[in-house]
Amino acid sequence: MNRLFLRFFVLVMLSITAATVVIYFATAYFFGDPLEQIARKQAAAPIFLLEQYVDKAPVDDWLVRLNKVRQVSDFNFDLLPIKGVEEILEPSRRAALWRGEVVIDIPGRAFYRRVDLHGDRYVGSDTDVIHVTGLPIDVGLALKLEGLRYVIVALALLIPIAFWSRNHWRALQALSQAAEDFGSGKLATRIDMAPNAGVYPLAQCLNQMAERIQGLLEAHRNLLHSVSHELRTPIARIEFGLELLREESLEEAQPQARARFIDLQTDIDELKALVNELLDLTKLEQQRSLPQARFMLDDMLHDSVQAVAPILALREVEIQIAERLGELVGDRRLMTRALGNLLANAAKYGRHKVLLTAKRNADGSFEATVEDDGPGIAHEARQRIFEPFYRLDINTTQPVTGFGLGLAIAKKAITLHGGSILVAESALGGAKFVVAIP
Repeated sequence: MNRLFLRFFVLVMLSITAATVVIYFATAYFFGDPLEQIARKQAAAPIFLLEQYVDKAPVDDWLVRLNKVRQVSDFNFDLLPIKGVEEILEPSRRAALWRGEVVIDIPGRAFYRRVDLHGDRYVGSDTDVIHVTGLPIDVGLALKLEGLRYVIVALALLIPIAFWSRNHWRALQALSQAAEDFGSGKLATRIDMAPNAGVYPLAQCLNQMAERIQGLLEAHRNLLHSVSHELRTPIARIEFGLELLREESLEEAQPQARARFIDLQTDIDELKALVNELLDLTKLEQQRSLPQARFMLDDMLHDSVQAVAPILALREVEIQIAERLGELVGDRRLMTRALGNLLANAAKYGRHKVLLTAKRNADGSFEATVEDDGPGIAHEARQRIFEPFYRLDINTTQPVTGFGLGLAIAKKAITLHGGSILVAESALGGAKFVVAIP
């Protein structure tokens, strides 16, 4: 049973219950208590006998006829003082009694009525009340009938709602699944739904949105890929020209010209590195699966450290790798690159120390942390640092190099392995990156 139907079920039942209560009180206010009317009908015979036989007797024969009725009737006719009766009646029914009306006592299966209002039938008759008991009053059947009506009305409403909510819930589940698939990277996901479905307009809007997003992402990836490839050709020509210049006239050039040449060569190397990282990021964004190869985690961690050894040489590096980390299935090169990027990032922003720890958790998941003693990362920037080209505006004693792509590549590589990467505050005072892979 879906949650949508459960909510409708509760709402419908509460609405029917509230309507029943309102109808009862409105009927009681304008037309009298329905249960009392039912009881009055059931007590119609003794009431008729009292009003049409006993009360029709001549004044002196009223008690005589009452005694005759007592002898032949199955009901009990008693005379009670009005003061005693008043004490057991509520104010509204007490007022009706004083007016000479028949007052029904449903629980006691009886009714009360004054003998008369002026004491005409016998001395003190205006202070007596006739109490008739043993009446065939039973409102239980009426309550059962009302309950049956309540159930029939509820079913008449809930059964169509059940069918409607079932189809509606399936449509919502289809929307939810499509959104989940699209969010997980399946950009070709579309929602196929009948035009008569209640959420069909929403499905159409989501499909149109998916088309636009897919188009934008594809255009973005194609642009990055094309620009990166197209840049390689002029870079190669410039490199070739600089090499010829080096061979022809660098030895004879002035020191200032030689320094400019070296700066140009450095700029070309940096541009090449940027193009290569752009290509790597583009390939990762287009990648949907990984090579399923087993590799030792210990070896991968040591490779990550060695890959960025020149940068780490400027800092005090502490490595705490637990024993018997075991194996991981995936792309060893990508994981080495991801951990290496995190270590290089820590070395760039750290002041003196970088800490690498790795362990297996009790649930078998692999966890690696990279910490530094740098200025740390503000809470509001902890998600944005994984965006391409985003760089923190932090004043450090050392010039910070890079293009803002390292953390984006690291997160994509870890996500492809089914893992996650979080940023927290390190006990060393700087940033702490936690990599967890199930």
